[in-house]
Amino acid sequence: MEKQRFSMELAGRELTIETGLLANQAHGAVTVSLGDTVVFSSAVMGDAREGTDFFPMMVDYEEKYYAAGKIKGSRFIKREGRPSERAVINSRLIDRPIRPLFPKGMINDVQLICTVLSCDMEVEPGTTALIAASAALTISGMPFEGPVGAVRMGYVEENGSGKIVINPTYEQVEKGKLDLVVAGTMEAITMVEAAAKEVSEDIILQALQMAHEEIKKICALQLKLKEAMNPQPREVIMVEKPEAVVTAVEQFLNKEMMDGVTGKTKKEVKERIHDVENDLMEKCAAQLEAGEFTKSQLKEAINSALEKNMRNNILEKEVRLDGRKVDEIRTLSSMVGILPRPHGSALFQRGETQALTMTTLGGPGAAQIVDTMDKDEERRYFHHYNFPPYSVGEVKPLRGPSRRDIGHGDLAERALLPVIPSKAEFPYTIWVASEIMSCNGSSSMASVCGSTLSLMHAGVPIKRPVAGIAMGLVAKNKDLAQGYKILTDIQGMEDFAGDMDFKVTGSSEGITALQMDIKVKGLSLDVMKEALDRAKQARSAVLEHMATTIAQPNKELSKYAPMIMFMNINPDLIKVVIGKGGETIQKITAECDVEIDVEQDGLITITAKDQESGQKALDWVKRLTYEPKVGDVFDGKVVKIMEFGAFVEFLPGKDGLVHISELAKERVNKVEDVVKEGDTLKVKLMAKDSQGRYNLSHKATLE
Repeated sequence: MEKQRFSMELAGRELTIETGLLANQAHGAVTVSLGDTVVFSSAVMGDAREGTDFFPMMVDYEEKYYAAGKIKGSRFIKREGRPSERAVINSRLIDRPIRPLFPKGMINDVQLICTVLSCDMEVEPGTTALIAASAALTISGMPFEGPVGAVRMGYVEENGSGKIVINPTYEQVEKGKLDLVVAGTMEAITMVEAAAKEVSEDIILQALQMAHEEIKKICALQLKLKEAMNPQPREVIMVEKPEAVVTAVEQFLNKEMMDGVTGKTKKEVKERIHDVENDLMEKCAAQLEAGEFTKSQLKEAINSALEKNMRNNILEKEVRLDGRKVDEIRTLSSMVGILPRPHGSALFQRGETQALTMTTLGGPGAAQIVDTMDKDEERRYFHHYNFPPYSVGEVKPLRGPSRRDIGHGDLAERALLPVIPSKAEFPYTIWVASEIMSCNGSSSMASVCGSTLSLMHAGVPIKRPVAGIAMGLVAKNKDLAQGYKILTDIQGMEDFAGDMDFKVTGSSEGITALQMDIKVKGLSLDVMKEALDRAKQARSAVLEHMATTIAQPNKELSKYAPMIMFMNINPDLIKVVIGKGGETIQKITAECDVEIDVEQDGLITITAKDQESGQKALDWVKRLTYEPKVGDVFDGKVVKIMEFGAFVEFLPGKDGLVHISELAKERVNKVEDVVKEGDTLKVKLMAKDSQGRYNLSHKATLE
């Protein structure tokens, strides 16, 4: 295959797409580089799986430690194993803007593998991988309605003013106020993912506008590659509805029957759908028996008709399934302290969606060490999201966290991170877990609200409460120019049959996280501004409700939360606390039943179950690290007898000489006449010489 190479400048770095050198048996294979970051992506299409009725696309983002010149930290396992959470999130980041650009009904297996071959530690490789995946598909001959471009946007403050940065560095993201990933086509933005430190809607919109200008250039570069490669279209397998089933549904399913499918709860809606299905099953019994179509095909056709009717009712009458107005939030309820032992607990409910969230506090040593391709980090706050099958009335085997669980947990974690207190303000490690007990849409946003309440109940001094809301969209014929309606607080069916899922979280001061996926060709900035403004209004209403449950973080921690005590020591004395081979610190932790963390700057943190054990350990460390002053009196222990005096250990690890003349007021002829090894002896520190030796006196304590 002939090599092709196309380049452009992207925010001061060269973005290059190459093909023809690697993996020529793949249907599409490209290498995309940005600076010294290099990502290889392959796109391969297979046959349809038997019995498949969905589009089985698989996306894998692979971190390779060699890309950053790094060997995995584990002493026993050096091969990369299961993908890290960051890799899973990047896989989802690639999947979400690409999947809607395949034709509906396609059932061929499609696999995208994005492998990071080189990482320059300047710009996070996720957006480069997304570009690579799109470019591989663009030259594969698959029916992909791309290309897609992607950029990361940051917001940094310099000289007292803010500045939006395209493809910010790791450092700019860490120190800045915004980490925004934007994906889109030549026409419009199709996906947004963001973490923000309470930034305004205006800054977000400015960043989106700048991002789309770069995205259009990236898409144009991929089209040049496509033109040069001239890929031949590949045959695909489509699932098509039998004409007979479409005719039957049109004949028997009237407007009155479809409008009757309403209800406040998912159960009510499902019951009415089942009634409609049963009715049509009877009317179509002869056709079903004749094999003109199957029951599942009939149900699918009914469902499509009901979804279309729901969309039309929203567009034409502003009537939703549950009777709400387009800008109305479902009924809210919340409570805290519902569980006795967790350090913080809360239940947040919006409509049928219910999140039970627990907060657990631990010492600094409980922080998570994350070992990834590009950098290692210590996380002292983390959020886990769990979506059990009973939450939607289903039976499924439990197989650990899914990609969706990891993605939703990450979104909720990002939402709260800007308001979490610093380690200096609150030294605890903070673990928040959200159990979705019932779901009818927007469970990730319920977990954000539940997390806020749970943290406040636990006594974590967060800066401000954070709430989240999911916005939806219904467009006429998938074209916004012909009319659309923005929906506040979408529920399950509105999400599944709608054209947008736009999640927005934030405090009273600004946005903290965003996640947007759309099924239409794209959104204009005007529509996004309208959605953000409506989300802000809804967020404010949710925050007002949450304040009626708990307005401020509790002043005291749970009695079951561990106690943390601090002290600062001379860094030169750290070795005294640790002891030879860790012997001393292990002895303290075992005898006092505590955890001890030692920082390089001399900060000692003691995590204990109660005041007594913590104080015992603290006093022990104080004795070990106490720097005696002349005039101090101690109860020491005689450790060695010499002709000229006795050596007395007056502090752990410290001993000094009591000269024979300092053992008593009267003359002493023999040391053993006064003391012997093992005796306790009160001594006073008289001097410390230039060599660090301590001179003690027992006689001085008798005066």
